[in-house]
Amino acid sequence: MDLKMDGYTLGRWRLAVVLPAFLVLIPLAVLFSSFLVPSDGVWQHLIDTVLMELLLNTFWLVAGVGIGTTLLGVSLAWLTGVCDFPGRKLFDWALLLPLSIPPYVMAFVGVGLLDFTGPIQTQLRVWFGPIWLPKIRSGGGLILVMTLALYPYVYAIARNAFISQGLNMLEVAQSLGHSRFSGFLRAALPIARPAVIAGLMLALMEAIADFGAVSIFNYDTFTTAIYKAWFGFYSLAAAAQLSSLLVLMVFAMLLLARRFRPPYISPRKNVVHGERIRLSGVFRLLAFAYAAMVFSAAFVVPLAQIVLWAIGQAPRDLDRRFIEIFGRSLFLGGVSALLVSASALLLVYARKLKGDLLTRVTVRLSTLGYALPGSVLAVGLFIPLIWLDRKIVGWAEALFHLKLGFFLTGTLVAMLLGYLVRFLAVAHGSLDSEMRQIPNSMDEAAKSLGLTTKNRLRKVYFPLLRGGLLTAATLVFVDVMKEMPITLMTRPFGWDTLSVRIFEMTSEGEWERAALPALALIAAGLVPVLLLTRLHFRLGPYGRPARRDYG
Repeated sequence: MDLKMDGYTLGRWRLAVVLPAFLVLIPLAVLFSSFLVPSDGVWQHLIDTVLMELLLNTFWLVAGVGIGTTLLGVSLAWLTGVCDFPGRKLFDWALLLPLSIPPYVMAFVGVGLLDFTGPIQTQLRVWFGPIWLPKIRSGGGLILVMTLALYPYVYAIARNAFISQGLNMLEVAQSLGHSRFSGFLRAALPIARPAVIAGLMLALMEAIADFGAVSIFNYDTFTTAIYKAWFGFYSLAAAAQLSSLLVLMVFAMLLLARRFRPPYISPRKNVVHGERIRLSGVFRLLAFAYAAMVFSAAFVVPLAQIVLWAIGQAPRDLDRRFIEIFGRSLFLGGVSALLVSASALLLVYARKLKGDLLTRVTVRLSTLGYALPGSVLAVGLFIPLIWLDRKIVGWAEALFHLKLGFFLTGTLVAMLLGYLVRFLAVAHGSLDSEMRQIPNSMDEAAKSLGLTTKNRLRKVYFPLLRGGLLTAATLVFVDVMKEMPITLMTRPFGWDTLSVRIFEMTSEGEWERAALPALALIAAGLVPVLLLTRLHFRLGPYGRPARRDYG
């Protein structure tokens, strides 16, 4: 009887794995099946007019951001992880702070400062008369802004990889006759390549999924085209077909990254703690100037400009409606953090209980949602929810003669499901790494004491995973607060958030009025980022306490 009950319990835990995978597969199936639906003419119009432009624009955006984030992230990671120069300890953690500024906030600040009518060009014309400067509203300007916003993804992971190597690889290369720079290119960088590619893929996933920044720059990509097809042409079919093409591009990028990612990993042992390359002379000054310039451009200047604009607009916009919008954003972030973290906890626990092939595959499917852009998820989830709403309304009217309104697409259900599918991988990563450190012997000891699977989760695993749960909930909270496309495309009527308010103001070119919600968004995300940064640098690579003499 106990065995049967235990098997029944394991079946319920396996359901916790299958259900998220099902939620990921539903939008994918809906999107790819959209080509079986007869065309309404909008899709053919897009093919004839803008499809090739969308492909080229998306390609150049991905290529430019990929090159830019790699150059900035790797160079800064090498300087702060291996070299010694003035201000290194400050830049160690400060270079991660741009993560608290969403790309679309960085975008409207950049346009507001550097546009033809902005303060910088205006002042330069006062000093030097009519001069020519490159347009900020261009593909190059967008790539620059998004590179500054996204380089920390590459920097954070590459820095740990370089620290784990120490100077070993460089010393080996120098003993073979290579210069220091040649040794970096031929030894240290190839060893760190898996970490660099991992960070690069995170940055590229954010770039290809971005909606706010490309809208501000009037740079048409698939995300803006999906929005226009839905809300401009009122064609969900065309939006779904565009979304399916974007999904194919994302999966192609993931396969390409897997193809070029080498199988070896960075060494963990024989790290020479305390040894750094001590830069001397002009190189010390250049390293400091380079790190300071990137930090200023990516964080100090945007934040200072937002604060100045917000102070000027606070008497006008800091009212009851703004407080309601801020409260809604906090509510969505908090509820989503609890929902996604709880789902991720069930996922990793079910994987611990049942490690067979089916469970491993469904767990992998459950975490694929982060690779799907928000606009794609919005379309892929909204279509089946509309169908289900109509079925429920029809059944209620036929069986009970009740006239009901839509209560799936007209409520927060669609938004929360979108957040769950999109950010489950974020929470799962934090909890899975913690769960793998718990030995199986602890579970066996708990079973020998007669604890059921539910009690083992409550009394054994939950206390041990509290740190991972806090990290997971914090990451999800920050991501949901910043998220724009899912919120914009699936929110109930009148349910505005900070990101939606920013979109509305920037769509009308009112950069100053977008500053106050942007500042609130940064403030809400900055504290968690600082806490995670402190934890990240208190622990060295692979979760070991970092040595003081090695940063």
